[in-house]
Amino acid sequence: MSERMEAERRVVVVGAGMAGVQTAVALREQGFTGPVRLIGAEPHQPYDRPPLSKAVLLGTAEGSAFDVDFEALGIELRLGVEVTALRPDAHEVDTEAGPVPYDVLVVATGARPVPLPGSEGVPGVHLLRTLDDAERLRPVLADKHDVVVVGAGWIGAEFTTAAREAGCAVTVVEAAGRPLAGALPAEVAAPMAEWYEESGATLLTHARVGHLEPGEVALEDGRLLPAEAVVVGIGARPATGWLAGSGIALGPEGAIVADEHLRTSLPDVYAVGDCASFPSARYGERLLVHHWDNALQGPRAVAAAVVGEVPRPYDPVPYFWSEQFGRFVQYAGHHAAADTMVWRGDPAGAAWSVVWLRGGALVALLAVGRPRDLAQGRKLIEAGTPLDPERVADASVPLKSAARG
Repeated sequence: MSERMEAERRVVVVGAGMAGVQTAVALREQGFTGPVRLIGAEPHQPYDRPPLSKAVLLGTAEGSAFDVDFEALGIELRLGVEVTALRPDAHEVDTEAGPVPYDVLVVATGARPVPLPGSEGVPGVHLLRTLDDAERLRPVLADKHDVVVVGAGWIGAEFTTAAREAGCAVTVVEAAGRPLAGALPAEVAAPMAEWYEESGATLLTHARVGHLEPGEVALEDGRLLPAEAVVVGIGARPATGWLAGSGIALGPEGAIVADEHLRTSLPDVYAVGDCASFPSARYGERLLVHHWDNALQGPRAVAAAVVGEVPRPYDPVPYFWSEQFGRFVQYAGHHAAADTMVWRGDPAGAAWSVVWLRGGALVALLAVGRPRDLAQGRKLIEAGTPLDPERVADASVPLKSAARG
């Protein structure tokens, strides 16, 4: 493509979270010289989300804006603008402020938290996804309110950690029989239930919310829980409702169905981050990854495709971390297809890991307080290195030393 043609191509990125910002930055880093416009629904300067459930929530940080000089990079920001529709035939997206034309469109609209049925309009019910959400919750922690958390997933655990640190009384209501039921096998998640009790929080499993009243949560079994505030963390869904009628292919959870280069079913349209699934040759299935690292890595693949490089298929080793109850929890890979699970260390202790193998090769790893296991394991997953399960099970043996000769 000639420099003149590239200079005239307009790239519009919808979504100003991590995935959208990193896409715009990666385009410049990879030499794209045409106009880049970044559209965000929130009025705030683009910001990072992980601190929202920690420092911002506790008032130890005022925000988490990205350290990016958009003006110097020639990236046009349009903030506080909701995108309402995509019209691919016209190569335009509709916004509250009027249509925006594009030559290349990157959808990076992320995910929206799932609201608790029956909670609409009930005062004191909170979600935790945006900076405004965190700001609304700060007084709850500052005033040491009694809090009920619905959902013992990653967000529920991180919020509970912060709320206990602030001195709140916290009761966590979980419909399943254990924390992280949708993310980890029962035997791996079971030890984590004790973390709640250690922190002074009350964890109620096999418990479902019947209805909400101001200041109270009624469970289906009749129990009544006092709640000056209710924080809901029961999952998130791709924010793709605005694509209805566009013809773009969506999966069963509403995720955009992207290919191995993060191209969508529509010409000149890419999708990246929490809103898009992609095929993984490594794991033999389509992955939908709602984590920060995916929003960091995917944009580089999109930028390479836009600037015309011959891109490698996007097939990362998924990675995420969580800071909860004084522990640093890390996960790499995808364990669904594993045939063997191996413990490293005692789950009752402060530091332990779980390793999943398939055909002897490492495919996933959960590390609690063992960052070296995670760092070595991630490289072993990428390399597909066969391991000796007996040596893996010896927590004193470095993972890389468990590789078969």
